[in-house]
Amino acid sequence: MDEQENEQVGQSDTPSPEGNPETPEPNPKESGPTTPAAAADGGNGPQKPPVPQESKESKESDEPSVPDNEDTGDAVARKKAGEEARAGASQVHHNSVNQYFLGALDAPEIHFGIGVADSANARRRAVGRLDAGEADAVRASYVEPDCFEEAVTALQRDGVVVLVGPPGTGKRAAAVALVATVAEGSEYVVLSPGRSLEELTNGRVEFEKGVGYVLLDRMHESASATVDFDWRRVRDAVREHEAHLVVTTVHEMEGRALESVRHVPWQVPDLAAVLRVRLTRAKCEPETVERSVELMPAGCRIAEVVAAADRIGRGAEPDVVWTEYGSSAAAPVRDWFAQERSPQEWAEVTTLAFVTGAGYRDFETCQQRLEHWVAPAFPAPADDEAAAAAARRAADRRLSLNRNGLVAVEERKNGALTRTALVFSHPQYRSWVLQELWTNRSTAYWDGVRDWLAELMRGGRPGLETQLSVAQGLALLTPSAFDEVAENYLHPWASGAAGPTGQTTATLVLHCMCLDESLAAVALGVARDWARSYDPELRSTATAAFSGALGVRFPTDAVYTLLRLVGRGGGRSTEAAFALAGLVAVLVECRQDTGAVFRPLAYRLRAQRDLLAGHLKDAVLDATLTVLRARDARTGRPVCADVLVRSPEQTEKIGELWAGVLGNLPRRTRALAGLHATLRALSTVSEEPEPVAARFGAAVGAALRPAERPGLRAGLEPAVSRTEPGTPVRFPLIDIFLDAVLSTED
Repeated sequence: MDEQENEQVGQSDTPSPEGNPETPEPNPKESGPTTPAAAADGGNGPQKPPVPQESKESKESDEPSVPDNEDTGDAVARKKAGEEARAGASQVHHNSVNQYFLGALDAPEIHFGIGVADSANARRRAVGRLDAGEADAVRASYVEPDCFEEAVTALQRDGVVVLVGPPGTGKRAAAVALVATVAEGSEYVVLSPGRSLEELTNGRVEFEKGVGYVLLDRMHESASATVDFDWRRVRDAVREHEAHLVVTTVHEMEGRALESVRHVPWQVPDLAAVLRVRLTRAKCEPETVERSVELMPAGCRIAEVVAAADRIGRGAEPDVVWTEYGSSAAAPVRDWFAQERSPQEWAEVTTLAFVTGAGYRDFETCQQRLEHWVAPAFPAPADDEAAAAAARRAADRRLSLNRNGLVAVEERKNGALTRTALVFSHPQYRSWVLQELWTNRSTAYWDGVRDWLAELMRGGRPGLETQLSVAQGLALLTPSAFDEVAENYLHPWASGAAGPTGQTTATLVLHCMCLDESLAAVALGVARDWARSYDPELRSTATAAFSGALGVRFPTDAVYTLLRLVGRGGGRSTEAAFALAGLVAVLVECRQDTGAVFRPLAYRLRAQRDLLAGHLKDAVLDATLTVLRARDARTGRPVCADVLVRSPEQTEKIGELWAGVLGNLPRRTRALAGLHATLRALSTVSEEPEPVAARFGAAVGAALRPAERPGLRAGLEPAVSRTEPGTPVRFPLIDIFLDAVLSTED
């Protein structure tokens, strides 16, 4: 499903075309599970994931033997080549991180413990078109709270309503249910939480008659004297187009209540009714339904009730399921913290909260370093006897771990071998332990935790499994202590304070936050702030974040941000271009709409095509070529070939992009090499590549100027001879492609 996207995304520095400005279009040190990702721009062949290292040259490399320096001096060309090499190597690492993260989502031994989060969240966009079937499914199982009718009345009267309440009150489902109830049509669009009030009125979002719009988890904007006027403008814009808009937020209005748009304090629906409706729809026996309701513990959140209902509906026993949800499920953790604990025991559970899945030796090493850093938070031993007791406990770490009821030992298969991994007895314990730690330990203790993790990032050289575990822990700590996580970990690490490993881990924290519906918008806000920073390291970390799971969740925001960075020129422009290529590869892997990248990139290329020169034109052309030549890190295959086969609706835009770079003389050699590699790869992707090549050729021919078409055949011959010395120049797919190009009518 597509957000109502702007083809001009990121176009603040380019003239706007006539017509509709926003028209919706249809639509590794440690081993671990892997998925494909792009080895951006160049002949990077298959890699052995997930180790983040540069890949060897592919046999089908599309890199020419001589660089294109037709329009630059040698010094400028060398500088640019150096920037591309550094950006390419960096993106290879980010691609390995992305593929490790996506692979870990499916690995049963990787305990995310992000509440009842759905691992599929990281593979699907959070914004875009919501088809009628999805909305109907939400409506069919929705239980209206007492405040629902008030919201319906406000939405019918004003066309806009805002639902205000803390996470876990059911605002998301309520928003969809409201537009499905009130909107006249059967189309629904989920807007990015980053949309400002100004953007809702200035044409960035064009409201359509009968369409219901939902803006979930709207980001906080500083209160201003004109806020009521701004909301009035939004209301009038929605009314004018006879649409409906529901906004949800956790931020209460500051000052007096607004007169223009009703802000409704949201309430939790009757959870017993929610459970009954869902179990009845799952065709459970009445006895099972009532027994499940009776056993439901206090303190459950809506998401937990929904998850429990799903499991019971699939046949699980209610008494077993309910042990994992609600306040009673956290009782073992609360009981553990209610007892007096030694500094060593505090360090045990803290270490496990951040370093889950390590073996005994690595775990004890980490724990020992943590004990050193948090020692100032505890009183010194009162006498020699107390000091001796502490020393005995330190020597007995493994026995202490084995006695800890919150800790369990897993045996994990690693090929023919089995290794020991320390985990929590239940994955949910991790979140509750972090909540208790934050509630019970002082600032001095958390200062020690901060310094310990920074030391681990800087000097411990942790593998991706450890980095991901630390990132999970910080993501789980975020709901309880966002300021702590942002100010002491995310921002310093993203700016390079903990070295490259810290920057990678900061991006992984944002990826983990994307697993939780209530944290995804927070992750987006953090990355957007980094991208706007004057600190080049923060901007660099932002590009990495947007090239992975965060970009999949919010593709419009990712592309807007990356294209804006592309337009700045210099090394960061090159880095942003490689990030765009990485994002395309991840979108392909997650089976999401790659047009989110191709459409706005094609628009920018059109806007610059007739300009003679300029840094912005060069930046757009370089970014386009980088995206088109991106390769899958696992197979070494051009990602563009996969898109042409699996998403034929993107062929026209891809053809337009290829035509743009083929028509640019300084980049023509590399473009021809990349085109040849893409055509050769079609036969490895599709069993019937001929129709694909013909469609591709027709799209390229339609976008090329008439004078540019005849020279394409002659241009492909050197590309073939460079990459495949001694082989015939022609082969069927090239001929089919060229015939389609040359047969294009003006």
